[in-house]
Amino acid sequence: MADDLKKGLEGVLVAESELSSIDGDAGRLVYRGYSIEDLAEEATYEEVLYLLWHGHLPTTAELEEFSAALTDEREVSEDVLATMERLAAADEAPMAALRTAVSMFSATEPEDDAEPDDLEASLRKGRRITAKIPTALAAFERYRLDEEPIDPDPDLGLAANFLYMLTGEEPDDVHAETFDQALILHADHGLNASTFTSMVIGSTMADIYSAVTGGIAALSGPLHGGANQDVMEVLFEIDESGKDPLEWVEGATEEGRRIPGFGHRVYNVKDPRAKILQRRSEELAENGDDKWYEITTTIEEYLTEEKGLVEKGIAPNVDFYSGSVYYQLGIPIDMYTPIFAMSRAGGWIAHTLEYQEDNRLIRPRGRYTGPEDQEFVALEDR
Repeated sequence: MADDLKKGLEGVLVAESELSSIDGDAGRLVYRGYSIEDLAEEATYEEVLYLLWHGHLPTTAELEEFSAALTDEREVSEDVLATMERLAAADEAPMAALRTAVSMFSATEPEDDAEPDDLEASLRKGRRITAKIPTALAAFERYRLDEEPIDPDPDLGLAANFLYMLTGEEPDDVHAETFDQALILHADHGLNASTFTSMVIGSTMADIYSAVTGGIAALSGPLHGGANQDVMEVLFEIDESGKDPLEWVEGATEEGRRIPGFGHRVYNVKDPRAKILQRRSEELAENGDDKWYEITTTIEEYLTEEKGLVEKGIAPNVDFYSGSVYYQLGIPIDMYTPIFAMSRAGGWIAHTLEYQEDNRLIRPRGRYTGPEDQEFVALEDR
């Protein structure tokens, strides 16, 4: 029957999970029962990784051991660095470079002989992937600037260390905390396209490197991971137009333009992550250039108050404010989606291993709509 078809699997339940829950009508997101607001304000990204992977928030001793393991595994091989240099010289897209890097990480995996169903070994592999992604990404960007990569700093947390390796300067507390918070907000979000892709790959009992590489590939598509870059490009357009932001957005909506960063497949109200990043954007504006914050808030006020989009279920999503926040942190705009992947790798790993605990090969069906009873004609008679 036609009504059995669920294009895009919308509304279809395919798995149970203890990892994250989304209430799209209330604008609520939780990781293992903890509200995203509490985690963003009180935890670090390392604590959130531990929570997602181990099921509980770590004690001080557990966090110290876990963070030390991540720190010890940050370095990447000379082969990875050489490949990042070649890809940068070839003007490769950052997401494609990241996809290649993660595939290469497995070449130096110390537990490459572990059985596919050894989930503890897979988790350790996932930890190594998560630790190395920032190093590879930062090296790629340095090579694009014709500069040498910067070695990881063992005294810095994952977020601060990435900014340090990227820019060559140790970030101040506000920048480090803001980026750490952004990583927390993007760590997991239910069975989105990239997470589901990782799970499908994992359901074949392929290794965790394959699952994460597949997640990166899915996230690279413009319908999933690129909206924050689109938002920043619109902000540039407004700034370069010389128009007042309100005048610009009025004209754009009259022309029928869609403003990126509004609307979400799940949320019918303002994304809770957008609320948190809006506050961070305001804080960064108070300590620097407030132009981008003023433009984004002007757009939001017009579209919500004058156009009533929220009443229509179209509200700001996380990308609407993450773009300007990343820009204020000095991050190139084409690195926004790779940073998304850097954070979301934790969720991909968690969901893949959770699914493999009670694994069943994911194998949906499609309805055939082609011709029937075709008569074969020999090649010479066609």
